[in-house]
Parts: sequence; structure tokens; C-alpha cells
Amino acid sequence: MDKYVCGPCGYEYDPEVGDPDNGIEPGTAFEDLPDDWVCPLCGVGKDAFERAL
Repeated sequence: MDKYVCGPCGYEYDPEVGDPDNGIEPGTAFEDLPDDWVCPLCGVGKDAFERAL
């Protein structure tokens, strides 16, 4: 599973870790995040993320 990086703030979503503070279990692929999920640091939506190289 690919990691994704938030363009505005640089937060990296790692699917192996998930986002447990916001109810996202480890092992959740970025593509499987709810449509209303936002960056936990700056609050932008999924469309502001790019796949990490």
C-alpha cells in the first residue's frame, strides 16, 4: 500500500499506521479512507494529497 503526503503541510498518511486518533484502523489504504476524512494536521481534504514517491 502506498503512502500519501499532504501538499499544504507535509503530513504523511501511512496505511500501515492508519489514523487511530480519528478512527482509521491500521491497514486502511488511502483509497479506502472515507470521503469526508481530512488531514489531521491542517484539515484539508483527500484531494490535497499526493502519492509519496
